[in-house]
Amino acid sequence: MKTASDLQRYFLAIIPPEPAFSKAHALKLHFKELYNSKASLNSPPHITLHMPFLWKEKKEQTLIDSLQRFTSTQKSFAITLRNFEAFAPRVIYIDVEPNPALQQFQKELERFCKKSFQLFNANRLDLPFHPHLTLAFRDLKKEMFAQAWAEFKIRNYEHTFITDKIALLKHDGKVWHIQALCALSHNGSLQVPKSI
Repeated sequence: MKTASDLQRYFLAIIPPEPAFSKAHALKLHFKELYNSKASLNSPPHITLHMPFLWKEKKEQTLIDSLQRFTSTQKSFAITLRNFEAFAPRVIYIDVEPNPALQQFQKELERFCKKSFQLFNANRLDLPFHPHLTLAFRDLKKEMFAQAWAEFKIRNYEHTFITDKIALLKHDGKVWHIQALCALSHNGSLQVPKSI
């Protein structure tokens, strides 16, 4: 019989490399200091690919091995983070420029998780995949949202990076940690523009 102690919470995401990682983390700290919103600091900066799910901890290595086999068949791709957007009245995030390669990868990953592990992206049943990097969310009060959005809706931000791995994150009861990184296959034709 499954008990709650047998199961751990995990999710799948893209973790941006440096310097985008540190810039996003600094923006999360900005939200904590100026707008009293710290919930996003419970996880590293990321773009969610598969919503949190429960998995037996003793089968964690099986999950990692299978994910690594899957990602090794997928080509790396570029992602551009551009400016800020919001899901009013609580969420402010760095927007991800529309990207067919990312959309296709997420669809393939979701299909793989469903077929291989019977994992369903339950929160996405009615909503299309909307990639973004959250800076502030559930604990951002409505009045603080208005102030923060007045600041961020006029700010510019742009960074392009190559996605060459995805992360399996695990919850320790308080915060999310990167448990494993699964590499994508190299795509030699990709280059990040020098101007960005």
